Amino acid sequence: MNDEPTAPDHVIGVGPHAEPWPDDPRLDAELLATGDRRNVVDRYRYWTVEAIVADLDTRRHSFHVAIENWEHDRNIGTVVRTANAFLAAEVHIVGKRKWNRRGAMMTDIYQHVRHHETIDELVTWATDARLPIIGIDNLPGSVSMETHELPERCILLFGQEGPGLSDAAHEAAEIVCSIAQFGSTRSINAGVAAGVAMHTWVDRWA
Repeated sequence: MNDEPTAPDHVIGVGPHAEPWPDDPRLDAELLATGDRRNVVDRYRYWTVEAIVADLDTRRHSFHVAIENWEHDRNIGTVVRTANAFLAAEVHIVGKRKWNRRGAMMTDIYQHVRHHETIDELVTWATDARLPIIGIDNLPGSVSMETHELPERCILLFGQEGPGLSDAAHEAAEIVCSIAQFGSTRSINAGVAAGVAMHTWVDRWA
């Protein structure tokens, strides 16, 4: 028989705030009263969603992320969550408006997400914003992302899992960058590719 005490389950977040409560307009009264179990960094404990977004907006990075959504790609939620982690300016979803939010783990409420019906709409928006579109795929003629410097202001465009960038997206991209691979698989998961590309940008410009 093992008399060792069992370790308590790990609990995310914090419980109710001790009274008297801080006099801070950024704080949410309900969270102060009941606790904050959200997946947010400690500095944002008890903050309202609006206050968190406003604070993030003061320091967002200058890269955007776009992903095609013609077949309800399940990776979109992961891309949104990663874009939030790396503080992308915006996420652009091209194609179907509806997307699987499960993988985003509620981070979409802190991340600006914009919808475009077509690649042409994205191109028009990018042109007006003076942002070059950088495709990420291992297509013939692509250049190595390890040796090509991503622009400080840009849109990183990803295709769907499997088919990759559509022909229209390929044509819209100023350049297509590939991620070095060394194993037997033809391609890596679209959500993983997005994370690698965003971190490459952050490593250079953040």
